[in-house]
Amino acid sequence: MGDRQLLTGWGRTSVTSANVESVGVDNLAAVESGNRGAIARGLGRAYGDPAQNAGGTVIRLRPSANPVWIDTASATATVDAGVSFDDLLRRIVPHGFFVPVTPGTRFITVGGAIASDVHGKGHHRDLTFGHHVRSLDIVLADGSERTVGPDIESHLFWATVGGMGLTGVITRATFNLLRIETNRCLVETQRLPDLDALIAAMSDGDADHRYSVAWVDLAKKGSTVGRSVLERGDHATLEDLAEHAPKALRDPLGFMPGSLLSVPPVPNVMNRLAVRTFNELWFRKSPKQHIGTPTLTGFFHPLDGIGDWNRFYGANGFLQYQFVVPFQAVDTLRDIVDRVVANGNASVISVLKRFGAKSGGFLSFPKPGWTLTFDLAAGVPGLGLFLAELDQLIVDAGGRHYLAKDSHTTPDIIRAGYPRLDAWKTIRRNVDPDGRWVSDQARRLDLL
Repeated sequence: MGDRQLLTGWGRTSVTSANVESVGVDNLAAVESGNRGAIARGLGRAYGDPAQNAGGTVIRLRPSANPVWIDTASATATVDAGVSFDDLLRRIVPHGFFVPVTPGTRFITVGGAIASDVHGKGHHRDLTFGHHVRSLDIVLADGSERTVGPDIESHLFWATVGGMGLTGVITRATFNLLRIETNRCLVETQRLPDLDALIAAMSDGDADHRYSVAWVDLAKKGSTVGRSVLERGDHATLEDLAEHAPKALRDPLGFMPGSLLSVPPVPNVMNRLAVRTFNELWFRKSPKQHIGTPTLTGFFHPLDGIGDWNRFYGANGFLQYQFVVPFQAVDTLRDIVDRVVANGNASVISVLKRFGAKSGGFLSFPKPGWTLTFDLAAGVPGLGLFLAELDQLIVDAGGRHYLAKDSHTTPDIIRAGYPRLDAWKTIRRNVDPDGRWVSDQARRLDLL
């Protein structure tokens, strides 16, 4: 019997209570899910409610005796689903490997990365994490375990990749690794005066780099709307370190990321004045043009240095809003940026990226186009109506929203953005006819 716990997503909104069971893979079939079903949960970094199950069961997988196995010859790893990227990177970086795709935090699990089909700064070249998975093991609703992959029961595989844990519990996966020479990246930083300049720069130069990401100021009004700091980079070679950071050659593959003290519970410090002030300082301190060699964590996971940074938004929490619109809908992107700036609720965390080809996952989020991410303080009057307006603009332009970030959209908006939803539901119902695997998000968005 597990413990009754109150759970939220990383945004700290929509608290619900569930019975949390910590089990090993061999005991998954014996978990009592009752009439409210069960859902697996990793480290709770999804922003909304996909890893919550009000009145039901939430499963945390215990690691096996050998949770990580690395094949250096084939550059692959076979890893328990409950292993975090943080633990994995500590194992693989000293051997000259990096994960093929990482989101903005290393505090996620391998299972969560597959269920959300995470993307990163390199999607225009490397696509999603699921694109690099060779096979995965999944426990189905009837307790049976299957191994699936791109060429093994491919429909179930691609329904599971990006399927938010609703086809079964992922227990283990084998995926490709990326060979690296050092623990650093060679990054070119460029300051840009407005959104149009940023769009032009990314359109012209992203293809020349493995990674690209832009911080966008969504608090500044007037002629400099969308002023930005663009970072584009590649993994640094030993030759790069010899030229730009010779001291780093003393331990070129060391991986010992630090972490600052956790943020204590505080009132909302992301008020409009604070956001405008921070954004002004951040933009001014960024060089107009610079080449640097940040560490892997410094480039890919900068917020991981601040424990519990989500507390900055106070007791009401926050929503992280992420969408993608096709490249030809760039005017919709501009319209949304103008509306967000005028609304005045966006935080300091606002990011623009370019997506490459779409994933094979039925519910995978990325598709070719522009993706913008920004945080909004929850509990602000009129927020729901404002987001509903943005939602409609996005789907009317042929875009969609990211399920791993979502905490507010409606079934109609998700259906409009995911044309393969009905096909996904058919596969899900074939392997889970009684709805054993279920989450708060699944009920809210009619994903069952």
